[in-house]
Amino acid sequence: MSGQSSTLTRRLADRLARPVDAAVRARAALHVLDWAGCALAGANSPAGQAMARSLAGEGPGPCTLIGAARGGSPLTAALHNGALGNVLEMDDVDKRAILHPGPGVIPAALAACESAGADAHALLDAVVRGYEAVIALGRAVGPGHYAFWHNTGTCGPFGAAAAAASVFGLNEDRTAHALGLAGTQASGFWQTRHEPGSMAKQLHTARAAHAGLAAARLASEGFDGPLAILEGPQGFFAATCPGADSETVMAGHGEPWLIEQVSFKPWPACRHAHAAIDAALAARADGVEAGDIAGIALITYRDALTFCDRSRPESVIEAKFSLQHAVAVTLLRGEPQLSDFEPDAFTAPDVRALASKVSVSAGSPYDGAYPARYGAGMGLVLSDGAQRQYDQPDALGDPENPLTEDKLAAKARALAVHGGLDAGTADRLVEAALALADGGSLNAFTALIASPARPGETP
Repeated sequence: MSGQSSTLTRRLADRLARPVDAAVRARAALHVLDWAGCALAGANSPAGQAMARSLAGEGPGPCTLIGAARGGSPLTAALHNGALGNVLEMDDVDKRAILHPGPGVIPAALAACESAGADAHALLDAVVRGYEAVIALGRAVGPGHYAFWHNTGTCGPFGAAAAAASVFGLNEDRTAHALGLAGTQASGFWQTRHEPGSMAKQLHTARAAHAGLAAARLASEGFDGPLAILEGPQGFFAATCPGADSETVMAGHGEPWLIEQVSFKPWPACRHAHAAIDAALAARADGVEAGDIAGIALITYRDALTFCDRSRPESVIEAKFSLQHAVAVTLLRGEPQLSDFEPDAFTAPDVRALASKVSVSAGSPYDGAYPARYGAGMGLVLSDGAQRQYDQPDALGDPENPLTEDKLAAKARALAVHGGLDAGTADRLVEAALALADGGSLNAFTALIASPARPGETP
């Protein structure tokens, strides 16, 4: 490697080379199931359908295109499927990296497996290694990067490349080159969140999957990348991560795989709103009636306000990024469903009236505990003057407050049905995804995430 054996890409490649055991594969299968449900539902969205139409002229191939009746090339599949997992804001998230690993890593791993004829264990090993790379990098970039860059988009190519390199059996040298090639394609600005009509977040995840897979394919053929892409004088950290410590990438090397620390999202809203939703559910469970509430004071951490302080949402995406709406609709209706973020919900007079009573601020202990903990506290003043307080130090689905496997399966079933599967097929999808950990058929799983062509698609 011409003196490049100590670069961060090579050291990260060494970290990824350790074996994956059965217990971690079982964990990876849960993430594949969670992603599949999210992606099936996303395929039915305007963004998903637009992506499908844009790729309809691409040639056929061996790889599954979710929601389409035809196969596509590996790169087409990575781009198509990569656009789908984050659409409904229900995909998995690493709270410390502040990114979603699944929508970029899993489509790249799946396309690599289908193109290479690899099996279920190869898929799950690739997912574990892809999550390791994207999370290790995401935890290192720091708040200066996150202020402008969408970590899922910028760090995602590294995870996708690591996953595909695992499937292709690349050695540490070639994996390092794949990571370098992935890094030079990193992109994704947060400007998209300021424009409610923008679908660019879906392009960020799509390009992450596509870029990572392309990088690994190129590296497998001897195409070399910049090995100091992370720490070099004009590399990723210097260009986009002010104040970050590049050595953080290797923190925890040799410890359990990082996928075991990833959170699952139970509610169809931005993760920064989840602790507030949980606090509202606790108030309902305590017998609080929405009609008896005179005022609501929500205290959380600063990034939750930066992304989700939106008192009067005017679109679905704004509703998903609104603390005020999330609290109000939950207090009124209970556990939030996808329909609770649609126009009929966020324009409903009772929801808007209650949302107008929500004040939001950042403060202790939640601001100081973030990002290790995603918490919120909610104080209620009732019409009779009584006061109630509800503390949610960890959002449901975090490792400290985990979802059960049954609840994860129920979430995936509901999303699959939302995406067009009948209940029986959704049940079989859950079974097929979980069976991957025991060497179940990858073909059986992929057959269940394909579906009949929609209008305008090429059959």
